Amino acid sequence: MVRRRAFLVGGLGLALGAACGCSGGGSPAASSPPASPAPSSSPASSAASTASASAPASQASASLPQAVAWRPGPGEVEPEVKLRAVEVVEALGTWGPGGQGLEAARGRVAALGLPPGLADQAGPLLPAAAEAVVGVVYAQYGGILSDSASVLVVCRQWSATGSTVTAGGTTVDVRLSAASPRWDVTALHPAEPGPAAAQLPDPATRVLAQPRIVLPPAAVADVRSGAVHDSVLQAMLALAGPYAFQVSVVRSGHPLDVFGTDRPSDHPVGRAFDTWQIDGRAVVDPATPVDLVDGFMRAAAAAGSYNVGGPRQLSGGAAANQFFTDRTHRDHVHAGFRT
Repeated sequence: MVRRRAFLVGGLGLALGAACGCSGGGSPAASSPPASPAPSSSPASSAASTASASAPASQASASLPQAVAWRPGPGEVEPEVKLRAVEVVEALGTWGPGGQGLEAARGRVAALGLPPGLADQAGPLLPAAAEAVVGVVYAQYGGILSDSASVLVVCRQWSATGSTVTAGGTTVDVRLSAASPRWDVTALHPAEPGPAAAQLPDPATRVLAQPRIVLPPAAVADVRSGAVHDSVLQAMLALAGPYAFQVSVVRSGHPLDVFGTDRPSDHPVGRAFDTWQIDGRAVVDPATPVDLVDGFMRAAAAAGSYNVGGPRQLSGGAAANQFFTDRTHRDHVHAGFRT
């Protein structure tokens, strides 16, 4: 018998084998307290622009989590848009024996009624492995307009060849355009965190070791690359005092410009981070206490963020327009920094 192992996705426990599934939850599943996986043990960056760490199986054959589809929870803006984006990532990154390779991936995309050529943009979602499964942690808006959208699909992935299970994952900026009966997926932009730095500053090391800060694979690789500004890292550490929180995106996997504009985003230059879950409660969920999210936003401002976005417009602030809201930020708290 293959020994069962435990993995964590988005704060949800996953046992390898048929007994349980991969990350499935949207907001409802995210509402339970997180299991606090240690970011320091999260996968590292690789040259394939995905965070990965090989772990040989303890017996003769590998065992992977079952795939459980992610579904939007309560409070989501245009939930069908997010679902469309997630479906293509799940289809590309999950296959059984005989399903590896680009041609097979093209077939899975075509089965969704989408252009097969999207598989050519999948990058780290298509490792050279006999089997693989993707678990979506969360799907966050990078931007939502009336006719176009960016959905940041944050995922973990396990792949297996023989007796070796490789744990990894990435964040994919999925671009969509309005269409009937369902939105079209027009492009995929997987995260490109870059190689790990030879030496990290103290704040980066502390963030990676802080169990109250849960980082997905691409964000772990961002921090390990040394390309995240100390102001961001110090703010995370300050927030980890009163809060336990899950980050969705830091630097890589985010649009280069503020969606729908030509203004450069603070994310790609390592001066921002987004949070989708606070103390086990999804920001987007209407059942999440207002004071919890608003308090986190104000704490982010107190920690040095000049540009705090979230589901509600807050008053006050040390500077004009320090707080903002729009449809894109109903599902997360954005904290941006000048340096």
